[in-house]
Amino acid sequence: MPLTSSNADFEALRPVKLQTIRDVIRPERYQRSTGIALAWYMFDAIFYLSAITGALLAGPWWLKLLFGLLAGSAVASMFVWAHDAAHGALFQSKRTAEILGTIFMLPSLNMYRLWAFGHNRVHHGFTSLSTIDWVWRPWTPQEYRSKTVWQKMIYRLERSPYTCALHYLLRIWWPGMVRFKVDAKNKDRWPFFYSKMVTLVFFISFSALAYWISGPMGIIAAVILPFLVFNYYIALFVFLHHTHPNVPFFSEKEEWSQSIGQLYCSIIVRCSKVSEYLIHNILIHTPHHVDPRIPFYRLKGAYEDLRAEYGQYIHETRFGFFEIRRIFKECKLYDYEGKSWLSFRSGRSWIEEKAADIAASATSSVYQPGKTAH
Repeated sequence: MPLTSSNADFEALRPVKLQTIRDVIRPERYQRSTGIALAWYMFDAIFYLSAITGALLAGPWWLKLLFGLLAGSAVASMFVWAHDAAHGALFQSKRTAEILGTIFMLPSLNMYRLWAFGHNRVHHGFTSLSTIDWVWRPWTPQEYRSKTVWQKMIYRLERSPYTCALHYLLRIWWPGMVRFKVDAKNKDRWPFFYSKMVTLVFFISFSALAYWISGPMGIIAAVILPFLVFNYYIALFVFLHHTHPNVPFFSEKEEWSQSIGQLYCSIIVRCSKVSEYLIHNILIHTPHHVDPRIPFYRLKGAYEDLRAEYGQYIHETRFGFFEIRRIFKECKLYDYEGKSWLSFRSGRSWIEEKAADIAASATSSVYQPGKTAH
């Protein structure tokens, strides 16, 4: 199903305060239930541990890998739960949220404190403002042309529905967590360090256990494969959250506002009810961006509240192979001035047209006898 919206002009949202939009969400959408949060925690944990047990103890190698794929799906669900905890949506206690969230991020090899630092402040603070929010930031045709062959190849692989996991690995996980170095004066310097160390110890210990139980195939099926599957899920989901031929990106802060970024540039992607439950409604993304304090189990209700008042600004589509492939195909490069997406082919034509316009302009500005110079 193609994206549904009234194509309302996002300019009308610029003077609207984000709090004004939040005010239409009913108070009950913010009610946290420790019981519901812990019940889903247990469900995800059992799902993950069952899959990992199969990956380690199953006999045939292909069955180990099958369980590893299931474990990767469980890791993605666990990460979404931890993501909500990091936003303060699940518990009053920050300590409880951090302890449980850290545990659930370990199988994805993500560092809770470091991830929350970048995600909460940068991505949620400046959604789709590409000069600050680097998540799935599209290159312009000129940028693409200026890159090396290797850089172009990586960019092409990232913007493919089959290899998009590279984006999360290369743009977020590696530079934003593994290689991230905080300023020595930052008060969170040591918590960030401890977060890295906890993840490193988990990786080494779990890899050693997997090898002891099942040899090299144990590491592949129980550690590496779930990690890669998780990266694919998270990269695909975040891409669909904010990327579509009808949804803009911005390079100038004057053009952008919180209301535009959070409401207009965050997309609802509907799928089956079972899938929505298993991934904790992460694809019902607009209400989460309008206010990340809403628990994942109340996002559908918050969406109904927002749609009643601001439905003309909300984009919604349906999860499906052909729709996903179409979005990836059309959203390769971006013209920030014209607010339009370009494929690689149309990007080349765009550059040629710009060059022709510049040449024509230069020719017309040359002084000709009997005419006024421009």
